[in-house]
Amino acid sequence: MAVNLDRIYTRGGDAGQTSLGRGERVAKHDVRVEAYGTVDETNSVIGLARSAIARAGASADGRLAGADAMLGRIQNDLFDLGADLCTPEGKSKRGEGALRVAASQVARLESEIDAMNAELAPLKSFILPGGSEAASWLHLARTVSRRAERCMTRLATEQEINPEAIKYINRLSDHLFVLGRRLNDNGAADVLWVPGGNR
Repeated sequence: MAVNLDRIYTRGGDAGQTSLGRGERVAKHDVRVEAYGTVDETNSVIGLARSAIARAGASADGRLAGADAMLGRIQNDLFDLGADLCTPEGKSKRGEGALRVAASQVARLESEIDAMNAELAPLKSFILPGGSEAASWLHLARTVSRRAERCMTRLATEQEINPEAIKYINRLSDHLFVLGRRLNDNGAADVLWVPGGNR
């Protein structure tokens, strides 16, 4: 998939519409646009988490370096997901051969979740977003990815979308949660919820 961006602004959206992957024009508040826009927002928060990991010394810490590598792959996947969402399913020739999220990308997330979770103590309470800076950003990314999932499932009630895309965004929030715990000293620095603790 070749990309050539020689101009940043086009004035094409000045009337409140944007183009999808096959060229059709839709309102900028269309649920499809909201879905891939929220995926992009998730990606941006992950970028902040990666910056925090770099400041914490990823080059000197194997656990941090491994986290950064996983997040780099996820960021690339999220561009795939955005491309998938902005090209509606259909029989149009321009939609044929569109980039789609694949089952292998979902399986990779599951494998990484299982490997990380095997090193963590089981949770005995829900945890509050926080701990290290990187983990805090991952908690924010997790909540934004859940919002993206809600947009996508709403879209799926109206139009056909790739089922692997929904599986991917669902697994992603779990991945970010587990990775956040891993970056909180394998859960030792997690901030635990104390039900009714301030009553």
